[in-house]
Amino acid sequence: MKKILILSIALLLSLMINAQEKIEVGIMTLTQTISSDNEQMNTQLKSMGETNSTSYFKGDKARNETSNPMSGDITMIIDGSTKQMLMLMENPYQGKKYTMQSIEPNKEDLEDVTVKIGDETKTILGYECQQIIVTLKQNGQDMDMQMFVTDKISAISPNTTAMGDKVEGFPLYFTMTTNQMGVTMTVSSEVISIEQVDVPDEKFDMTPPEGYTKMEGM
Repeated sequence: MKKILILSIALLLSLMINAQEKIEVGIMTLTQTISSDNEQMNTQLKSMGETNSTSYFKGDKARNETSNPMSGDITMIIDGSTKQMLMLMENPYQGKKYTMQSIEPNKEDLEDVTVKIGDETKTILGYECQQIIVTLKQNGQDMDMQMFVTDKISAISPNTTAMGDKVEGFPLYFTMTTNQMGVTMTVSSEVISIEQVDVPDEKFDMTPPEGYTKMEGM
């Protein structure tokens, strides 16, 4: 019994130490839910359940893959060195489309971003995360965000690119609330697993795959 207890304590300490190492390459699994204050819309959203996505990261590059019945398959590939994002979309209604766009916000966009360090902390997957509260305006819509970030994950998050360098760290938990045409929508996302493994460079290829056509107006 004593040996088992010692081994358990040693394993726990090992996990705590590993959890504090800075990770620069790996794979994450995220879960996302969307809710609304509109009863009819909320019923439809609940029928979708949680949406899981997989995120690959390596240095200044990131790739996120998401699939759900409403939006189809969406893949976002970000190159932090060139500040470009390739988005691939596939669904039965539009077929295979892609867009290439800059992730670097302009000066005017950043003027509408307010960032405040909150009073709360949250431990997620062994990482102590600091609360960050953000308000911004995007495409004419006011957005309120709350996130819990860690400085132990060196990765690009699509959820923070619109804020430039105003937010430091990677959000392991994120919520965004916005009002569209009188309906309040809340998106919540949380990282539920992190695996520190090498990721092939091919995952971050910014060349649109064969069979995809550029979305008009983008």
